[in-house]
Amino acid sequence: MTNKEKELASLYEKMEAQIAVLYAPDKKRLVRGDGSAQSSIVLIGEAPGEQEALEGRPFVGKAGRVLDEFLQLSGIARSSLYITNTVKVRPTAISRAGRTINRAPNAEELALFAPWLKKELSIIKPKLIVTLGNVALRAISEQKSAVIGKFHGEFTLVPAGFRVYPIYHPAAVIYNRSLREVYESDLKKLNEFIKTNDI
Repeated sequence: MTNKEKELASLYEKMEAQIAVLYAPDKKRLVRGDGSAQSSIVLIGEAPGEQEALEGRPFVGKAGRVLDEFLQLSGIARSSLYITNTVKVRPTAISRAGRTINRAPNAEELALFAPWLKKELSIIKPKLIVTLGNVALRAISEQKSAVIGKFHGEFTLVPAGFRVYPIYHPAAVIYNRSLREVYESDLKKLNEFIKTNDI
């Protein structure tokens, strides 16, 4: 186990201890980051969904399958990335039909996990962060009004000093098929950047 892996394991153990206390009645499961701790690229999503919470890994549900498809099309190996989420427990609500469904993270959840995400990134020290959707973009850029439609497909530096490349969340492609070409184009541009800059 490398030093980075040891540091991440220790960080997740601390997070799990806090989650166990805060979410004791709900028994929420912490979904750890997945991939190589040595990776120079980190993908950051919004929060786990049902399947992610069950398996304990990010992007293994429908959105994960879309992400895998586009990564394959663009020539980027998922195994070469580190993938995590802004919020690391599944945010849920009860539907009118009485079912447990996903919802967007609220301000309290975002504030709770923000310091943890910063520590996670400080351990990995990526050369590039790819944010997936508005939630991750706002968390990393510290711009609460940032909109993915304005920033996607453009490289930028954020206050923490990281180079960031925002793209749409893969779930957006599920609900809006017209974004497919945009998403594919953004990932191809990302792949070209990775190759050109030897990342």
